[in-house]
Amino acid sequence: MSRHTLTRLAALLGTAALSVTLLGVPAQADTARVDPVRYDPVRPGAPASKAATTVRVPGSFTGYGFDACTAPSQAVMDRWREASPYSAVGIYTGGVNRTCPQPALTADWVRTQARRGWHLLPIHVGPQSSCAVNREFPVEMSLDRTTAEQQGRTEARTAVTAARALAIAGGSTLYYDLEDYDLGPDDCRQAALSFLSGWTKQLHGLGFRSGVYSSIGAAITSLDLADRVSAGSYAMPDDIWFAWGNGRADTRTDSRVQSKRWDGHRRIHQYRLDIVQSYAGSAIKIDQNWVDVGRGSVASRSPRLCRGVNVDLRRYPALRRGKRGAAVEAVECLLRKQRFTRVKPDGRYDARTVRAVRKAQRRLDLKVTGRVDRRTWVALLSRGTRPLLKVGETGPNVRRAQRALGATLGVRVRVDGVVTVRTAALVRRFQKRERLPQTANVTDVTWRRLQAGG
Repeated sequence: MSRHTLTRLAALLGTAALSVTLLGVPAQADTARVDPVRYDPVRPGAPASKAATTVRVPGSFTGYGFDACTAPSQAVMDRWREASPYSAVGIYTGGVNRTCPQPALTADWVRTQARRGWHLLPIHVGPQSSCAVNREFPVEMSLDRTTAEQQGRTEARTAVTAARALAIAGGSTLYYDLEDYDLGPDDCRQAALSFLSGWTKQLHGLGFRSGVYSSIGAAITSLDLADRVSAGSYAMPDDIWFAWGNGRADTRTDSRVQSKRWDGHRRIHQYRLDIVQSYAGSAIKIDQNWVDVGRGSVASRSPRLCRGVNVDLRRYPALRRGKRGAAVEAVECLLRKQRFTRVKPDGRYDARTVRAVRKAQRRLDLKVTGRVDRRTWVALLSRGTRPLLKVGETGPNVRRAQRALGATLGVRVRVDGVVTVRTAALVRRFQKRERLPQTANVTDVTWRRLQAGG
């Protein structure tokens, strides 16, 4: 950003009255001219009404994402699903300034990615600012604010048509890509705000949610200032997606975003741009993003496996006949839930417990001793299905993996049902110890090693 622009922004932030004037609205804003939001804000992540044929995106997620100029082939998407840390992907669905070909991007492609666990981020690249930084675009938005707002509405209708053709359902968030531009000239800044306001109003009218992608120092700064000093003068997007190449995988901002409007899982941060990464032999040039949308990755409350018994222990000690206490109750609970015994947990390691442990060890192909060692704990704690788990995944399968990792590594693990960056680090540590591919994802081979006793 130029020194001239920074000086001008400092002046903008100096007094609210001056800020309102430069934003292009009267000091006493006539908020009646802003269209009411005429849509029912569909809960993000809920299934679409025609779930068999359409998908609502991006859903609820907190974790890693990437965007690439061209939607990757199915083979590449499958390889990256297994081997990469990413679970969200930005796709360029349309717009007059979209430059890359999209041979793979079809409705079937969208349905397949959603079914396989990807969170899709639809991006529309329409008219750009005439004050764009360091490049020119074939189609630019008008500097007349009324015309610019109508152009924003037109682009929203076009984006919705493209989204529906790709089986993207109402209630989805569509992101407008407004590339970096100079905030100094009043006409450019005001036209962009009017354009994005039209975009948001029309999307809401058509039953979609609005997102805006831009440099943190361009449209994002301008939207934030408008929301704080002239609330109601422009329709604000539901989500923001800011480019700020600081290398930090989070959604924290600096003084350029002070409004609280986009707190609470309404942000995406593009933190590293134009890098080439390769997973499972497939290389792509991408931008890296940290995504926090919908309700975020928050696990629902998990019922106890057995009434009154806690299996989320600080440590999983070796046990043998004669032992008593909470750890014995926990292993008895696991044995009962997995049908190795019908005896209810009582916290006493007696002959019945020994028989159940021996039965489990035979079934799990472990050394049959009747005593509970580390391998027996890990095999019991991890037993079940083997779904792929990556950063951002939630649910009871995550809890199984977290318990087993704590037992096999001998560390205290927070069992909360969410794969966090910390959880992924423990997965990688286990994979390194076991000489498995270090993806930091709980893959099928990782599950199998855990279920064999780790």
